[in-house]
Amino acid sequence: MPLRLRLALFGVGVVALTLVLFGALLYALVSRSVNTNQDDALRTRAREAAASASLVVDLSPRPPLAPADLRTSTDVFVEVFDLHWTLIYTTAELKGLPPMPSARLMAEAPNATDGTFDTNGGFRYFVLAFGDGFVVTGQSTKVPQSNLSGIVGFLIISGVPTLLAALAASWLVAGRALRPLKSVAVAAEDIGKTRDFGRRLPVARSRDEVAVLAASFNGMLSRLQEAYESQRRFVADASHELRTPLATIQGNAGLLAHGPPIAEPVRRAAAADIAEESERMGRLVERLLTLARADSGLRLELAPVDLRAVVLDVTRQAAAVNPERTFEVQVVDASVAGDEDALRQLLWIVLDNAIRYSRSKISVDLEVDSGWARLMIGDDGPGIAIDERDRVFQRFYRADASRAGQGAGLGLSIARWITEQHGGRIIADQGKAGGAGLYVDLPLLPRS
Repeated sequence: MPLRLRLALFGVGVVALTLVLFGALLYALVSRSVNTNQDDALRTRAREAAASASLVVDLSPRPPLAPADLRTSTDVFVEVFDLHWTLIYTTAELKGLPPMPSARLMAEAPNATDGTFDTNGGFRYFVLAFGDGFVVTGQSTKVPQSNLSGIVGFLIISGVPTLLAALAASWLVAGRALRPLKSVAVAAEDIGKTRDFGRRLPVARSRDEVAVLAASFNGMLSRLQEAYESQRRFVADASHELRTPLATIQGNAGLLAHGPPIAEPVRRAAAADIAEESERMGRLVERLLTLARADSGLRLELAPVDLRAVVLDVTRQAAAVNPERTFEVQVVDASVAGDEDALRQLLWIVLDNAIRYSRSKISVDLEVDSGWARLMIGDDGPGIAIDERDRVFQRFYRADASRAGQGAGLGLSIARWITEQHGGRIIADQGKAGGAGLYVDLPLLPRS
């Protein structure tokens, strides 16, 4: 069932329930009022008749003058009885006989100083005693029922057009309210087909739910556009970075496999180029996989790690591989909640970055301050320009516009992801030796 129809039927249901409750309340109030009015009329007529009968000296029976036929008449009738319930006078008859009150009413009448009521045979009776007898007034019970039937008819007749009007109004209001939702659905389907993530929905000035939905949808489109463009750039940059080593490998492999006879030094150089570019492409693929896992929501498992031992171990290995560089290391004891393999990868990335751009000296410092462990890796190279210190953590970004060198611009992106996984931060600034400085802040492990 369409949502618009369901909303319209819900609106009609609410109106119908309101009408039923209102009608029931009105019926109860009118029913009580009608019965009370009938009893008041009977009581008033009986008192008037009793006052007139008290003035009559001779209360001998007398024939009625044009008695009303109670089969068709709904007027109040009056009867006068003596103390022995002998009929003296009546203003109505039923099937040729005067209507008689019930035996219970006759028995209660002498003791009821203000009169008493009873319903019998389709009539409402009231008996009032006076000095020489009893006055009985009565009326058909069809009178209040007729009044109540009129109320019910009025409620039904007025309720039907009210429900139709409620259905029409609910249908129109639901259509007007759902029109923006339909626009959102059509736009979403069209955007999905065309992949035009730059398209936006118009946002109304009001701050109702539909406007909030449109604003949220536009925000989602903005994030989708950013993710889509980022993915396109990622694929394009990855293709570019893989193309260079692949072209070198293919060229040298073709030379070795199908080229003319070459000298041994040339053959060795070609094989060395293939090995070097293969290693470079392997590192690039490994880092791409790491970033892909990061994008898929990979969460690192953290455990207590002795950061000082990790820093000393990785620095020692880096110094052994790069004997032409001087490493100045100053560390203190520090334990963090982390993934040891990921922290080693982080240290290798920042050290590799320092080794690549340093002239001769690299500094590694580990300090502790206010619940944080700060790792500082600096070099004596050219440094990082101020306007590039944020962009160096973007994927495939490198400060050298020619994109020369062995790096692919992915290392610092991975370093930032690892740092964020540990609840820390990494920033680029100036180092102690005047070159680039990378600062990694990690929360210390709370002391037990």
